[in-house]
Amino acid sequence: MRLPQARLDQVLDRFHEVEARMGAASDGAEIVRLSKEHAELKPVADAVRGLARARAEMADLEAMQADPEMAVMAGEELQLLKDRLPDLEREVALLLAPRDADENASAVLEVRAGTGGDEAALFAGDLFRMYSRYAQARGWRVEIDSVSEGEVGGYKEVVATVTGDGVFGRLKFESGVHRVQRVPATEAGGRIHTSAATVAVLPEVEDVEIEIRDQDLRIDTYRSSGAGGQHVNKTDSAVRITHLPTGIVVTSSEKSQHVNRDKAMKNLRVRLYDMQRQAKDAARSDARKSQVGSGDRSERIRTYNFPQGRVTDHRIGLTLHSLPQILEGDLDPMLDALIAEDQAARLADLEAEFA
Repeated sequence: MRLPQARLDQVLDRFHEVEARMGAASDGAEIVRLSKEHAELKPVADAVRGLARARAEMADLEAMQADPEMAVMAGEELQLLKDRLPDLEREVALLLAPRDADENASAVLEVRAGTGGDEAALFAGDLFRMYSRYAQARGWRVEIDSVSEGEVGGYKEVVATVTGDGVFGRLKFESGVHRVQRVPATEAGGRIHTSAATVAVLPEVEDVEIEIRDQDLRIDTYRSSGAGGQHVNKTDSAVRITHLPTGIVVTSSEKSQHVNRDKAMKNLRVRLYDMQRQAKDAARSDARKSQVGSGDRSERIRTYNFPQGRVTDHRIGLTLHSLPQILEGDLDPMLDALIAEDQAARLADLEAEFA
């Protein structure tokens, strides 16, 4: 993709403008805003300058080829540079392409058992363990906000906050219906059952202003339930908040009612913000017809087939015969393929813009 020079100059001009304003700013809020924009623009500006240096060096090497004594050496270096140039241009194009503003955000992860009864709850437990292992490998922190355990294990529902850099950008394509095909431990005849669980990944954005009126909330307290023992609350400290205009219900079941209220309100803001995101995603996906970025959580996105040891992502037609490793948290091969598909779609959008 040949990027217009005017667009590259525009990036550098804005970067230099932000740097100059940072040096002169005295208002705290403005300094924070400019610092954030500077951090976002710097990798783009660095890539643009790197591309400009490469193009200038190519011009110098082409001129050197006219000198008989330098022609061979210049030709070899020129070829190496020509081989590198497409990668440099792709790097800049990806940085310029429309991107998710919440890419680097932490996230709220929800896993719920779907059709399949006890087996669905066990599968939801497998999925949550898979994401927890993946988060641990990347140095992210997983904190359970609320949980409802299955009768024979696993989870009917589990909601957790995953904190770290780039969590949402890595996990956002996991939202949807996950299907499992396997022989349940309770199946005496050895028949394969199909069960499902739903996954939702929502960005946790600290500085988003979401207006929530007190009269729009119903707040209930109750005693949390669990498998029994010392971790079950003996007082009505768990909190359930219902947002009446949207019907959104959030819960938190820590030991402190004050902590639970704060957590539930935080999760309510996350869900209200996510409703706004979904509306934008729907408009974008209608225009682009991209399955990967559609955000449709009712869509069956992946099948985990135990007898064949394979995992298939139906959006991109990718099958990996490494089910045990994936369930142990080795998600990068799948996630990298999904991200690459999304990048290709974003580059297509950018190419259409420059056409």
